Amino acid sequence: MVSPRNFDMDVLRTFVTGVRLGSFAKAAEALGRTPPAVSLQLKKLADLSGQTLFTKQGRGLALTDAGEALHDYAVRILDLNDEAMMMLGSSRALDGWLRLGIPQDFAETSLPPVLGRFSRAHPKLRVEARVDRGARLVAAVERGDLDMAVTWGGQKSAHCRHIATHPIVWIAAADYDVSAGEPVPLIAFDPPCSFRAAAVDALSAAGREWRQVFSSPGLAGLWAAVTAGLGVTIRTTTGMPAHLRVLDPQRAGLPALGSVDLMLHTAEAAPSAPVGRLRDILLEMLVIPT
Repeated sequence: MVSPRNFDMDVLRTFVTGVRLGSFAKAAEALGRTPPAVSLQLKKLADLSGQTLFTKQGRGLALTDAGEALHDYAVRILDLNDEAMMMLGSSRALDGWLRLGIPQDFAETSLPPVLGRFSRAHPKLRVEARVDRGARLVAAVERGDLDMAVTWGGQKSAHCRHIATHPIVWIAAADYDVSAGEPVPLIAFDPPCSFRAAAVDALSAAGREWRQVFSSPGLAGLWAAVTAGLGVTIRTTTGMPAHLRVLDPQRAGLPALGSVDLMLHTAEAAPSAPVGRLRDILLEMLVIPT
């Protein structure tokens, strides 16, 4: 009888982390491993699967069909592993309510699976999530309406910490070009908005005229307007639809935009056990090495 082959959980985690971060060098830093060690793990994974997992794409790597399939399975395997470890590692059952605020970028991508896994591991704990813009989430934390919130921008609260810094980029439709000499058509949230402020400040400093051609209360509306070719928007690449592209500022005749901070706010200096547990999970997921 032939013994079944088993994937190494650490190797799968390196694989998934590298794909999520878009770089295995960043994955090595995030996981505390050396780049040669990560390369050996990826070779081990390819040998075990018997498939080519990556193909060259410009200066980087892209997943093959086999790589995409394995990635989907790896995410599910790791989710179950982490859910089991979370449940079994609990010294006592967590119960009560936990109120979390999150930005739209993460609400449509990475956070719902995390919240689902957290809820399954702690079935007596009820999680209430609010999706909103940063200023409103910070105000809700300070009022005590939320236990914790993740926000873009430098808004401060009584109990906040810096998670990561992300570059702000110009984003446009695949076939859209900014017209030289014309006011830059901005697609953005109305103020207050850290991304809009960064664009307006950079354009004003460069002496470039601009006009806001589209605003929306939701991120989906901004993406739809960019897709339609109404103008350009300013965000990070988090949650950016794959059919859109990041503009090279120099080639597009646009100023560089700098970066934006990702912040974590808690209502209490010493959070309760449920808030502390979810806070630690969020920090592990959202901290991206630069």
